[in-house]
This record gives sequence, structure tokens and C-alpha cells, in this order.
Amino acid sequence: MLSNQSFEDSDLINGCLEGDRRSQKLLYDKFSAKMYAVCLRYMGNADDAQDILQDGFIKVFKNLDKFRGEGSFEGWIRRIMANTAIEQLRRKKINFTTSDKEELLEYKAPGAVDNLSEKDLLKIVSELAPGYRTVFNMYVVDGFGHKEIGEIMGISEGTSKSQLARARMILQEKVKGLK
Repeated sequence: MLSNQSFEDSDLINGCLEGDRRSQKLLYDKFSAKMYAVCLRYMGNADDAQDILQDGFIKVFKNLDKFRGEGSFEGWIRRIMANTAIEQLRRKKINFTTSDKEELLEYKAPGAVDNLSEKDLLKIVSELAPGYRTVFNMYVVDGFGHKEIGEIMGISEGTSKSQLARARMILQEKVKGLK
């Protein structure tokens, strides 16, 4: 049984694998706020993000024995949360705006983004249409490549690139509007 001191991830993992409910609660408490932010980035609203968070943690606890200790434990949980959100978005069959000609729009990085707080940036990203928001999060935040995004979301690599370019342009315009 664990006491009230600060725990290493390995202590929490071992406790959870042994079925210790307190370890499960401590693990949830340690990571839930950060993982909620991941879910909110993808889902765009609090209710859906909370549902994804719960589903994601169920997967974390069910698959904890599969964590091999390679890389960070937080990164492993983050990937589960992102994948859970992506699965939900795929089930909802989000609409990706496409044209006959999937052109890559010109994008210039907005310097004003550096001056935004994380909260403001998350709010702006959450206002994007689901297709734009999903590709933006997958590519910019979670590091997926366009080919991988296309395969996961069932869209072409060109559509992924186009969605990202459009998302960046919309974000740039929204940031300019905040000045």
C-alpha cells in the first residue's frame, strides 16, 4: 500500500498492476488535468473531452501491462488519449473540406502566436472546424506525419496538408483579430 508521499511513475504502475485502487486514483490525479487538455484540443468542447478522458483512462488501466518502459509514461498516456479522441472523431465521421484540386495554401507563421497564453491558444484551436482541428492537433501537437494522418483518418495525404494549411490560415486571422 502506498503512503501520501510523492510517487514515481513506476510505483504507481506497479500498484495499479497489483490492483491497488489508491494507486489507480493517484495515477489518475497525477495525469488527468494534462490529459483533459489533450482531449479538449481534439474534441473542442468540455463534455466530449470529459467522455474521451474517461474512455482513455479505462484504456490506460486495461493496457497498463503493455507499457514497456520505453519513453515517458506520460507520453504513452498522451498517445492513448489522442488515439481515443481520434477514434471518436472517426466514428462521428467528421467532415474534411476538400476541393477537386487539393492545393497547398501558402502559409506564413504568425509571430503573434508566441505572445498568446496557452489558454487563449487552446480556445482559438477549439473553435476550428473538427477536420481542421483534428489535423492541426495530429500534425502540430502530436507529431503525426501527413501520410499517417491520411491513413488514420481515411483521407488523402493532400487533404491532410490542405486541412493543416487552412487551419493555420484561420488561426493566423483569429490571432490578428486579437491584437
